[in-house]
Amino acid sequence: MADALAAAADDAGSSSLIDRLDQVRVTQGTWGYADPARWVADEVGATQARSYLGDVGILQTAVMGDAAAAIASGSADVIAVVGGEAKYRGLRASITGIEAPDTDQGGAEPDDFVTPHGMIISRAEIDTGLVMATHHYAMIENARRFADGQSIEEHRDEVAGLWARFAQVAAANPDAWFRDGLDAAAIATPENGNRMLAWPYTKWHNSQWNVDQAAALIFCSAGTARALGISSDRWVFPWAAAESNHMVPVTERPELHRSPGFAYAGRAVADHVGMAPSEAGHVDLYSCFPIAVRTQALELDIDLDRDLTVTGGMTWAGGPLNNYVIQAAVKMAQVLRADPVSTGLLTSISGMITKQGASVWSAEPPTQPFANLDVTDAVAAELQPKPYRTGDNETAEVVSYTVIWGRDGPERAVVIGEFADGARTLLVSAVPAVMAATVAGEFCGRHVIAGADGSFTPTD
Repeated sequence: MADALAAAADDAGSSSLIDRLDQVRVTQGTWGYADPARWVADEVGATQARSYLGDVGILQTAVMGDAAAAIASGSADVIAVVGGEAKYRGLRASITGIEAPDTDQGGAEPDDFVTPHGMIISRAEIDTGLVMATHHYAMIENARRFADGQSIEEHRDEVAGLWARFAQVAAANPDAWFRDGLDAAAIATPENGNRMLAWPYTKWHNSQWNVDQAAALIFCSAGTARALGISSDRWVFPWAAAESNHMVPVTERPELHRSPGFAYAGRAVADHVGMAPSEAGHVDLYSCFPIAVRTQALELDIDLDRDLTVTGGMTWAGGPLNNYVIQAAVKMAQVLRADPVSTGLLTSISGMITKQGASVWSAEPPTQPFANLDVTDAVAAELQPKPYRTGDNETAEVVSYTVIWGRDGPERAVVIGEFADGARTLLVSAVPAVMAATVAGEFCGRHVIAGADGSFTPTD
């Protein structure tokens, strides 16, 4: 991360940016450093800068949007936003048996620590073992297939084809982590190391976090840039950012395949900049899983057939836990510098499409001042959670489902059911015949008997 920040200053053409840093903002990764921004600031010689740590669950749009807002208001002169991951280093250490210790920061604490309010995953989901993003996103994906009226085969081919297009973008991106350019058949077929994780997702449908990557952005005012002699061909302007922090667990969402937060965030930035999201010249949709991209395209009215990423996405370009949008913003800045009259749309997600963010950027200055918009209240007014309860020998309709795989095969089927009174429930079965039945054909819309122990039995 320190190297990335130094490189950002070099890219701008002014090391004086480091000398004038008011704050270094770092987004939390899989590492356990208590005050990484302080270490980064000290390493580059910005000992005067305040340190900031954004916890997992804080939208990366918010981290960047708040930095831009502070610059716009004049409350800060220069702010760096930095993220990084070294999970591949840890993987190699495990494989080789070579120790890879973390730097000891003692009892350090950041000057500013921002953490989300509330839980991304409900207690019922945790108790059922739905703790991995793969499980939740697979169920959202299956709900979308049912809503679209697609067959299993049609859906499989569409999703794999989308991800193959992302792989091709990554193949041409020198900063991407995986540049093999896998085709749709390789992505869809669970063989050659591409094991099934949560049906219908294989390994190559998933964000990959075993990477060593870092990125940094430096925010300052145009006046500061001029004073430091930074050439205007280095400038990229944030025009607007919008976020929703209304949190509803996947199990309790009225429609699993929809995300009102993106619709509201998209309209908010569109109203401010006078341009619909679909009109952006370049787009990078947050791409932790195919359904994340497909949901955003639906809510933002963006054609799925257009280019949807400038990096190659989180499976191929690199998907650090809490750094991807910063990486995408760096790549978008490069794209916009090369196409200075165009605009770029960046989106972000926290959790299981739980929080939503969107921002618009351009190498051209905006026609009105930057706006940092919050649509949380509007989303909360529309998105009311379904009640949750358990059942005892009671019929429930399957809203969505998945089968979770281990390395040796399928381990359990998980169903989100809805009772006649509209309440939701989570049910599990490890019976081989039941697991086989859930993936043999469309299981959404079918009915099951909910047992008092949280198990289920198909009725049709």
